[in-house]
Amino acid sequence: MENPTVRRVACLWLAFSLTSLGAMPAMAAREGTLSQDDIAWLRRDGFDLNSATVARYRDLGRSRYLDEQLSDRIGDDLPPEISQLLASYEVNHTSTNDLLIGLQDEQQKIKDMPEGDAKADARKFQQQHANDLLQQAQQTEMLRAVYGGNQLKEQMVWFWLNHFSVYAAKGRIRWVASDYAQNTIRPHALGKFRDLVMATLESPAMLEFLDNAQNAKGHVNENYARELMELHTLGVHGGYSQQDVQQLALILTGSGIVPPKRDNQPPRLSPQMQPLYIRQGVFEFNPNRHDFSDKTLLGQTIKGSGFKEVEQAVDLITRQPACAQFVSRKIAEYFVGDQPPQALVDRMAHTFRRSDGDIAKVLRTMFESKELLATRGKKFKDPTQFVVSSVRLAYDGKPLVNAKPLLNWMNQLGEPVFGRLTPDGWPLDSTGWSSSGQMSKRFEIARAIGTGDNRLFTPEGSPKVGAGFPMLTTRLYYDAIEPNLSAATRDALAKAASQQEWNTFLLSSPDFNFR
Repeated sequence: MENPTVRRVACLWLAFSLTSLGAMPAMAAREGTLSQDDIAWLRRDGFDLNSATVARYRDLGRSRYLDEQLSDRIGDDLPPEISQLLASYEVNHTSTNDLLIGLQDEQQKIKDMPEGDAKADARKFQQQHANDLLQQAQQTEMLRAVYGGNQLKEQMVWFWLNHFSVYAAKGRIRWVASDYAQNTIRPHALGKFRDLVMATLESPAMLEFLDNAQNAKGHVNENYARELMELHTLGVHGGYSQQDVQQLALILTGSGIVPPKRDNQPPRLSPQMQPLYIRQGVFEFNPNRHDFSDKTLLGQTIKGSGFKEVEQAVDLITRQPACAQFVSRKIAEYFVGDQPPQALVDRMAHTFRRSDGDIAKVLRTMFESKELLATRGKKFKDPTQFVVSSVRLAYDGKPLVNAKPLLNWMNQLGEPVFGRLTPDGWPLDSTGWSSSGQMSKRFEIARAIGTGDNRLFTPEGSPKVGAGFPMLTTRLYYDAIEPNLSAATRDALAKAASQQEWNTFLLSSPDFNFR
């Protein structure tokens, strides 16, 4: 027998599809509430709404609110309970070098064991440990997205993690995924694009994923050079050639990962090479592995000089007009629409070039544009935006104690961070996430959150289910959500048989799934 709740949600989406996408009647703002434009702007600025976001926006106004975020004055502070939870994770209190040394010790121990059950068990333990480290890295990012005070920065962290995508199941990436998010992407999410590219270039996760750790003189590997230009900076039609890929690969020779060790002793180098050796964390530039020939990249000669070649190449690539266009379009596609207006992309690209790739200034151009609000209600949330915004609205700052349900939901929807096999990242357009199967899974997640049938407030290992269903009919709802709902959603909510069903209807409605 068909579930009546499912039938009503299906009818709601049908009604939505028969009307103009995102169209809703203009309504006068109630006293003390924000305007439709304010709400639409806020829903794009962060992972949708919660009480703290609306209150801060009301206190500061749009201009100062945006200034505060782009200058990163808010910082990365989290509720004490969430900070304590994250601090308990091994990946957040162990250095990357120590994690890699631990892995090396485990591998050597297993290698030295005789074949048998004990060796098989040791291999299983090592795999489980790797999976635990990955889950901790994933949970850290989910919790920061839900509770981070600078919601624009949190969205940009997710955007860049997807843009500079790495696949956790390859090599040692599970051991370094947290370092990639926290120490490579996050510090540069609102900074200069050139610095972000350099940070990813020097990260063990990227070096491992795209094989540049194996790129050496006489054994050249072009994988990273190709994706650096095609996926990270210039785009597939960015004006470079196969010869440029080959030349960039030569420039990148010698950039790799320090072999895990407990001392900081450099490799044996001749007196001539010693000044050219670079080590930062577990990144190293080893001149013994570098091709010192002169190269020609994008029509420019780069003299063989060591790591300076890498810096010159990144400067050259990130200052190409194609890079400004490519990156600006990707950002606009994430925030504005599947087919962002070309005039907006052009203005963002102009800002990119004029500011030497200042990400915050490019974002300002977009968030101060008329095009952002002209497309309100027309950008379909991807799985991350849907899950994070649902939890933010339903629990409105209440600290959860178990983040594993968040990961389970992301896996169900097919967009786990560090889970994309190919380096192109998860799709930014709605067609990748709006199939009937996807919508069915979203409904089930909306019901799990709306009814409280989840373990977000149940400590791991506890049989007791904590907390009950959330109350979404709050002041936040009446001030910022209800005035902007479509007639179809209002009608569906009025027919809900319980608060739990009402919650489910709201979270699975078209109004909530589009922003």
